[in-house]
Amino acid sequence: MIDYTIFVVDDEKTIREGIATELEDDYTVHTFETAEEALEQFLDQRPELILLDIGLPGMNGTQALKKFKNIRNDVLVIMITAYEDINLVIECMKSGAYDYIVKPIHMEALEISIANALETIRLRKEIEELQEKQIRENLPCFIGESQVIHDIMEYIEIVAKSPDTPILIIGDTGTGKELIAATIHHKSPNFKGPLVTVNCAAIPKELLESELFGYEKGAFSGANVAGKKGLIETADNGTLFLDEIGDLDLDAQAKLLRFMESGEFYKVGSTTKKTIKTRIVSATNKNLNEMIHENTFRKDLYFRLGVIKINVPSLNERNEDTLLLARYFLQIFNDKFEKKMTGINEQAVQLLKQFIWSGNVRELRNMMERAVLTARGTELTSKDLGLDEIERGRVMEGIDKTRFPPLPPTGIDLTEVRNALDTFYFNQAMKMAKGNETRAAKLLNIKHHTFRYQFKKIMES
Repeated sequence: MIDYTIFVVDDEKTIREGIATELEDDYTVHTFETAEEALEQFLDQRPELILLDIGLPGMNGTQALKKFKNIRNDVLVIMITAYEDINLVIECMKSGAYDYIVKPIHMEALEISIANALETIRLRKEIEELQEKQIRENLPCFIGESQVIHDIMEYIEIVAKSPDTPILIIGDTGTGKELIAATIHHKSPNFKGPLVTVNCAAIPKELLESELFGYEKGAFSGANVAGKKGLIETADNGTLFLDEIGDLDLDAQAKLLRFMESGEFYKVGSTTKKTIKTRIVSATNKNLNEMIHENTFRKDLYFRLGVIKINVPSLNERNEDTLLLARYFLQIFNDKFEKKMTGINEQAVQLLKQFIWSGNVRELRNMMERAVLTARGTELTSKDLGLDEIERGRVMEGIDKTRFPPLPPTGIDLTEVRNALDTFYFNQAMKMAKGNETRAAKLLNIKHHTFRYQFKKIMES
């Protein structure tokens, strides 16, 4: 049972004490003669509900209401007024008051108002706890201490509050874009509605329209005799997650744009217009701007999808989170496989820190699952993780693909060849590291300051 704390703020002692006497058996009640006194205790006591007199000395109730709501918007406030001034009541309600009571106070009416307010709080807490449970269960990929992840999660808290603003998630394969879409849904007002995921790359072009919008019975050869509800309609009052949005063809893009602009659509074979409300969250690992220039993605759809954009960093861009994630997955797979691994040895730790992840968190998770399943010792080694073989394979692959021309009879300018190799590999490293000099230096196995000095010389030459 939730223990509710209620503030009673009224300059009339008899009213304060009378209300407190009636409520203190069921709630924790604090009484205050002035709004200033209540504000001093507001953050320490954190009341769920405030009974606030409008006609207070000093700071009046309407002023205090705004201050309480500015500090904590979730607090509910019931105003107490000596007379029913409709304009004053409207002003208070616009400022966020939950309800109002007119003096002289009838306890029965006040208790009904309090019960309604606290039921609102109870339901809110219940939903928040359910949401937090869902987030805890679905956010393993975002365990981390890197600033970039903290910034993303704070941003999600803000943008998720809208029930219908489109969001475009951009990031490499394996970075957790689907997980972010689920987080947005669970933290949004659409939480009670469904989260429907559509992999745009997995649906054949000829079936995409009927899968998204549904169809009437007999709409086409082979159609279900009863017809079918489309995925968009299934997502009514929820969230529609369009994964791999860059794989939609231009015809499907046009139909999606029409739906996003109006919220209206027709089932295949139907003349009846349907209207639904859903938030569109989409994701891609492709460069949509390049696709727009190549005329393979609609510019107007891009702007409609990306009202809000979230760029998900690769694991290489938040390398400080690698060990935290590895240890988290170690515990997950310890439990799954009933193992008793105690940790990761130092050599493996150092290799994990230096590793360049092409598959991001998904690659790390798969590596840890395989290692925990097959390891025989109590600590994971680099051999268990397969890091030795992976690194050796990558190096040998690079050597095998290198084709050195024979030395001509006239000889070569070795300095020029070396400079050309430096230019080629420094630029390749910067491209692979997406402009991050620290990671580029690791790729070339040189010190960061050496990389910076030599790269500057290359750029100036």
